[in-house]
Order: sequence, then structure tokens, then C-alpha cells
Amino acid sequence: MTHEPQDEAATPAAILHVEDEADPPLIFRIDDVLAFCLFWILGGVTFLQFFSRYVLNDSVAWTEEIGRYLLIWVTFFGAAIVFRRRTNIAVEVIVDMMPPNVARVLRFVADMITLGFVILLVWFAWNLTQRMMIQRMTVIDVSMSVVYGGVLVGCLLMLWRAVQALISNAKRGWDPVSDPSQIFD
Repeated sequence: MTHEPQDEAATPAAILHVEDEADPPLIFRIDDVLAFCLFWILGGVTFLQFFSRYVLNDSVAWTEEIGRYLLIWVTFFGAAIVFRRRTNIAVEVIVDMMPPNVARVLRFVADMITLGFVILLVWFAWNLTQRMMIQRMTVIDVSMSVVYGGVLVGCLLMLWRAVQALISNAKRGWDPVSDPSQIFD
């Protein structure tokens, strides 16, 4: 049995070779820093709860409640970051299959629906924050409006980013973006 030398282009390593793209530069904005800090505070509170409950056998009372509220804050701040980076889930297959004029109209309609939805979120968050002023947290004597204030701030950040996206898309005539993460730069 003879073995003929294989062409190097046909080897499995050559077939599966993929060039990595250069990593984009990291640009941190205030909402990134806030979400990062809130996340690590949440991690610290959760670790304190775990340590006190399972190691010391005496749970710190406020950790579960504060951890839950910090998770709410991290969620809404994270949603604003996702909105800014344009990394939210979107089904663009139908829009991409349409003729350019129809695709522009669909992108405009999607921007209007998104803006309307975020305005509605801000309105509900504002009303909820106002109504919760009289209610107190269970363990700590602080108004629940502080918790819902984080929701309101996150929704306001999303509204700010929705308006930015609308302006940016309008300037482009609702043409597709090659790199959606750079839409606000």
C-alpha cells in the first residue's frame, strides 16, 4: 500500500482554519460602569448570604431582599446597555429579503414601535415608582420607590438610546447598518 503525499490545502487543519477578527476596542460608558458595579455588589451580597447561611448557620436577614432588588436594577441597566449596543434579539431575515424601499419602511415601523414601547415602559415605571413611595421594604425601613426608581432609571436610559437610534437611523434613511454596535459612536 502506498501513501501519496496529500496536498496541504486538503488536510483537516487547513479546511477548519478560520482567521480571527480583530477585537474591537473596549469603550466604557457610564451605564457600563454602573451595571458593572451593581453586578459586583450583587455578587458580594449573594456571597454574604451563602456564607452566612451555610457556613455560619445564621443567615444575615437583609441579604435575600437586597439581592433580589439589586438583580432588578442590574436587569434594567443591562437592558439599557444591550439597547445601546444593539445586541438585542431581532429577526431581520424578513426585512433583509424585502426590496430596499419596503425594508426601509419596515425599519421605520420597527423604530416607531420600539420607541412607543419604551415610552410606555417609562410611563409605567414612573407611575409604579410614585405609587410605591408609601410602601416600605420588608427588612430595611426604606421606601420601595427606591427599588422601582432603578427600573425607572433603566427605562429612561433605554428611552435615551431609542431616541438616539431613531435619529441615527433617520440620518441614514433607514438603510441597514454594517456594524450595529457602532451606531451611537
